[in-house]
Amino acid sequence: MTGVYHWLRTRVFPPVPEEIRDDVAVLRAQRIETLTPALFLLLAATTPTAIYAGVATVHPIVRVGFPVVLAVVGVLGFLFLMHNRGRRMSPRRARRMILEATWLSGLMGAMCSAWTVINWLAAPPAAHSYYAMIMAMGSLATAYCLSSIRFATFVNLGIGLVPVSTLMLTSGIPAEFASGASLVLATLFLLRMVVQQHGQLVDLLQLQRQMRKLAHTDPLTGLPNRRAFDLRLEEEIAKAGAGTRFAIALLDLDGFKPVNDQHGHAVGDQLLCAIAARLMRACGDDAMVARQGGDEFAILAPAGSPLLATALADHILAALAAPYRIDGRAIRVGASIGVASWPVHGTTSRKLFETADRALYAAKAVDRVETSSVESVGRIA
Repeated sequence: MTGVYHWLRTRVFPPVPEEIRDDVAVLRAQRIETLTPALFLLLAATTPTAIYAGVATVHPIVRVGFPVVLAVVGVLGFLFLMHNRGRRMSPRRARRMILEATWLSGLMGAMCSAWTVINWLAAPPAAHSYYAMIMAMGSLATAYCLSSIRFATFVNLGIGLVPVSTLMLTSGIPAEFASGASLVLATLFLLRMVVQQHGQLVDLLQLQRQMRKLAHTDPLTGLPNRRAFDLRLEEEIAKAGAGTRFAIALLDLDGFKPVNDQHGHAVGDQLLCAIAARLMRACGDDAMVARQGGDEFAILAPAGSPLLATALADHILAALAAPYRIDGRAIRVGASIGVASWPVHGTTSRKLFETADRALYAAKAVDRVETSSVESVGRIA
């Protein structure tokens, strides 16, 4: 039993990697939001024919009541989805939609299956194929719309097709047996396609995530690159409100070119990695450190960061002051920093960069930390 469960877990329901779970949930919910409105309309449209095809001896609650309930659910579901179309699909909303779709489709499938089985048993053999066809078409259409949700697909196909397939296979009528066997094979094929689709979806999202990471990561130091920093800064500006304060710092190394000229670019690359590591240790989770290119770095201390309560330039320069040990050599390199705070020094990313850049070049011209009401500068030599 444990072996069967392990096989199902690893082959049929493999876990989604943690880093893309939100992406998978959003993609699944968007597919549901796109496909299910037509399914709801189809469900409501087939109600009159279902009532007309019901066997007269079947209790009215089943013969008429079940189709009417399903029609009402179909109309309400369609209107609900149309009303919410265009809303931002957050991971939380996506997971709620997936859960609701799974349970609602399961309940609707159970009602359809019960209606089919009861009418089958009450109908003459000549009419059996009609009920089997109605149930098969409904279950397969639902499975297609919910194919992005493996569990919901398995549940709906199980509830919808297992009972009617069992009736067909055990009826003793060769034509019904052949139809039932074909339906079982078609269902197994569809389930196989759903499992494969899930694997392809996971692979695609992982590839997209890797590409986004490469596009936003400096390949040498592993730090975020300029593009990632600009996006993060724009996000910080967009959510800033009255009383919000955050800061950026631009850092440029002094004397880095002589290191490359004297020791070679390999040593220079190791030095840049060592500087990046020190900056990361100095900032921790309280700030974002990025490499702008060459020997230039940028730091973003977001709103609420403890670093905002310190002299940001002094804090960073202190972390870089000690010499670096590269291939057994003691290498010392200087650094200059310019700091700009939002909103005092600017309310746009361009203005903040301009202010910090001016402060940076002013720092290169002095041997001390200088602070004014316009900009903050710092330097180590």
